Amino acid sequence: MEETVFHGFNTEHLYSVPHLTMNSHIPCTQETVDPKTCSPKEYLETFIFPILLPGIASLLHQAKKEKCFERKRTKFIACDFLTEWLYNQNPKRTGKLFTEFFSIPFVEQWLKQHPRPPIPLSLQLTEEEAALSIQSFWRAYLVRCDPEIQELRQWQKKLREDKHIRERVKIFWAKQERKVKYKMEEEEEESVLATPAL
Repeated sequence: MEETVFHGFNTEHLYSVPHLTMNSHIPCTQETVDPKTCSPKEYLETFIFPILLPGIASLLHQAKKEKCFERKRTKFIACDFLTEWLYNQNPKRTGKLFTEFFSIPFVEQWLKQHPRPPIPLSLQLTEEEAALSIQSFWRAYLVRCDPEIQELRQWQKKLREDKHIRERVKIFWAKQERKVKYKMEEEEEESVLATPAL
């Protein structure tokens, strides 16, 4: 994959616009490139690309593992991966433990102020879990289509309507609520009577 991406890569293709020449511009050499005085092209080639291009290569490998090139929607977020990779490859962090994306301090602060919507369940499931869910739904549908099961469901529905089960449940809960209300009122009266007068 790296050969496909970077084979024949030449930064001059990216920056084909000729540089503006200034009288005060001092040409920089690759050996002693000063980031403050060199041209934007030299700055990118010396300081940015040597760090960024391996990160993009790792990003492409991970995207292939996550099957991003096979599907329209995946849970893989390229910017998150690249942020995590660059943070952990920082030369100032050499010798330190790997830090996951959501544990990076500036990411935590950002997400506190700008929380993300949850990832849909369809993207969280593995292929096996999704297949099981679809199969179980389909089997349940086929069972419900069976004439005997439909007859049983119609009978249960009619039984519920005939016996007014819903009405009975409502009456039952209304009685329970009244009992709780009376009990609370009695406790309040007892607490008022029990408190000594000042």
